[in-house]
Amino acid sequence: MEGIHSRTDFDLRNHQEYSRKKLQYHDPELNKSYVPYVIETSIGVDRTVMMLICEAYAEEDLSTAEKTDSRVVLKLPPAMAPVKLAILPLLKKDGLPEIGKEILNACKPYFKCFYEEKDAIGKRYRRMDAIGTPFCVTIDHQSKEDETVTIRYRDSMKQERIKIADIRETIERQISFNAGT
Repeated sequence: MEGIHSRTDFDLRNHQEYSRKKLQYHDPELNKSYVPYVIETSIGVDRTVMMLICEAYAEEDLSTAEKTDSRVVLKLPPAMAPVKLAILPLLKKDGLPEIGKEILNACKPYFKCFYEEKDAIGKRYRRMDAIGTPFCVTIDHQSKEDETVTIRYRDSMKQERIKIADIRETIERQISFNAGT
């Protein structure tokens, strides 16, 4: 991923010629002066990001005896994922979108969130997996009764119920650069 270029003395020799400033090095052991060679390295942000994406990209086989299934997932470290949380009401009615928008408004000042209502929940999970969103919360009818949501973890696909009031703290703890230590 890193470019390494042997520039020999080309750059310094030309700079010396046009600037009329001496750029020679004198080696006392050899009692000789010369224009040094330059080795130029480049890695840059673009190469670093490409390396991160290549390392994070995975295609997983989720097939069972009953059906064939797979998913594309971008397993970016949660701290580096552009979108940290997807908020997904199970239905577009019955007050579920309103709860979802309250969660969105409570979390968006602290980290990047995404809200979506369209399509089946499985399709929405797959879209979030493909763009690297590490956490999804699903709002269902039980959310109205006990103020809990289902949180789904991208890498393990594990799901658990948590209190709506605990969403922000749960996500912030996971997206911290110190989360693994």
